[in-house]
Formats: sequence, C-alpha cells, structure tokens
Amino acid sequence: MSATTPEQSACDDPRPPFWVRFLCPRTDRRFFLRLAAVAAVAYVFFGHVCIPAVARGESMVPTYRNGAYLLCWCPSYWFGKPQRGDVVMVRLAGRRVMFLKRVVALTGQTVAFRDGVLHVDGEALEEPYVQTPCNWNLGQRDVPPGHVYVVGDNRGMPMEQHHFGKAAVRRVVGRALW
Repeated sequence: MSATTPEQSACDDPRPPFWVRFLCPRTDRRFFLRLAAVAAVAYVFFGHVCIPAVARGESMVPTYRNGAYLLCWCPSYWFGKPQRGDVVMVRLAGRRVMFLKRVVALTGQTVAFRDGVLHVDGEALEEPYVQTPCNWNLGQRDVPPGHVYVVGDNRGMPMEQHHFGKAAVRRVVGRALW
C-alpha cells in the first residue's frame, strides 16, 4: 500500500468540484424537496413577514424618494401598536395597494394644521423630518379608538395631492425598514 499525499487524494476524489455541484446539482428527489422547502419559506417570509415594496409618489420625500425600494417589517405590530413617528405601510384595498405614511397621532388625540404647523392635542409637534415649509390649514380632528393619524413627510406638496388622515390600526401592515 502506498502513501498518498493531500494533493493526490484531492485529485482522486470522484466527486466534481464544489462550484460544479453548486451550479449543476443532481436533480434527484432530495434536490426537489429542498427546492420546494426554500420556495415555501420565501413565499411565507416575503409574503407575510417582510414584504418588499416600491415607494410611488412624492408624499414621503425626502425620507423615501419616488421609486425607492423598501421592506415592510410586519412583525412590528403583531404584538404592539404603532407609535408616533413610525413610518408605516397602510393597506388601502386588496393585498398590494398600500400607502407609505408617518404616524403623527394616536387614538384619543386631536390633530390640526395651523399655518403649516402640525398640532397634536393643541401643542405644536416638532417634526425634524419635514424639510419643506407649507401653509396647510386643517381644523381640529379627533383620532377615534382603534385608529392612528397618518400623513406624508413632504408638506411642500399641495394638501389636495396628499392622502392622509385617520387609518384603522388593523389596516397598518407593518413598519418600513428602509
């Protein structure tokens, strides 16, 4: 019996190199079971846990630009409720029609815009994320139980072009990750 060197034993390995096995796997039963398991996990994860989305429109500029890709982390509100300042995805209709907005008031609070300044419970709210001045005026609104008040960060847009207001907490899908 002759002694083999590490170089010889690697060359005598009947299996193809790793990169060949990775790019061209054997398509046996185990391969298809693994493929089905990965597909099922990806479907659940990206369909119900971390939903990919694209920001459409200018209402969240400069925080999110038009066409920006983002992820919506759904477990954020499985055991809790949205908090003021959270950027959330709000389901409008169906499974895929959602708005990206910022929570500015919670259940039981009042909201008003006076000369472009947001007032919550009668006090001006400091909003460092708002970079464009506006002249919005909106009378006092109460946030009913089970709702939050959401509005976009781009207040330089005319008020008529914004979709904002109260949103049922059950329609808040999750928090935007980035």
